Amino acid sequence: MINPPLALANPFAGIDHGAANWFHSHLTHRFVAILRAITEFGSSEWIGVVLAIAVVLFIFKRWWLSLATMIVAVPGGMLLNELVKVLVHRHRPFVDGWFVDWSGYSFASGHTIGATLLYGQIALFVFPLIKGRRRRALLFGLATLVVVMVGFSRIALGAHYVTDVLAGMFFGTAWLTICLFAARPLRRIAVPVIEHALPEIAPELVPVPVQADNAVSSTSNS
Repeated sequence: MINPPLALANPFAGIDHGAANWFHSHLTHRFVAILRAITEFGSSEWIGVVLAIAVVLFIFKRWWLSLATMIVAVPGGMLLNELVKVLVHRHRPFVDGWFVDWSGYSFASGHTIGATLLYGQIALFVFPLIKGRRRRALLFGLATLVVVMVGFSRIALGAHYVTDVLAGMFFGTAWLTICLFAARPLRRIAVPVIEHALPEIAPELVPVPVQADNAVSSTSNS
């Protein structure tokens, strides 16, 4: 038997297995159909479509820093998660059954970290454009709700344990934070470059009217 490169003791094994078994005993065809519809918002196919649209938009607008940030944050974070899966080597709660449509290792949840990275990064892009605390709170609230729903669907389907989903949220948030702080110096550099790239506008000559008093005084002196 080959031991995993990184073995992690799970103090929450009771919660993990208890939740997995409870949802497994309550699965129905209708419930599974609903869960699969929700889980698609964290699938690699859906994330790929959104990323493709974002890439085209950023290239068209020439938002090169935003393009680089999106690529490093979302696909980069998902690739790092695949490395974590191989290192931890945790098996999924269920690998057989009519509801199973997954493969690979379980820790951490790929759908959950993908949703955290995608919707979290979109929220960070939109955040400066929104004014008001309530609207900004609503923005991050909606992003969080989508991530939580995707994570719940993975637990309920039996694709992941509770700790897999929580780890996906944590790793995704941590990677977004790293990318956010790493991009700050680049944004400071990019602003002067953009300013120098803009064409200089020649000053407009505005005619100054001659005062009537000066004309009268000139006439009287002559």
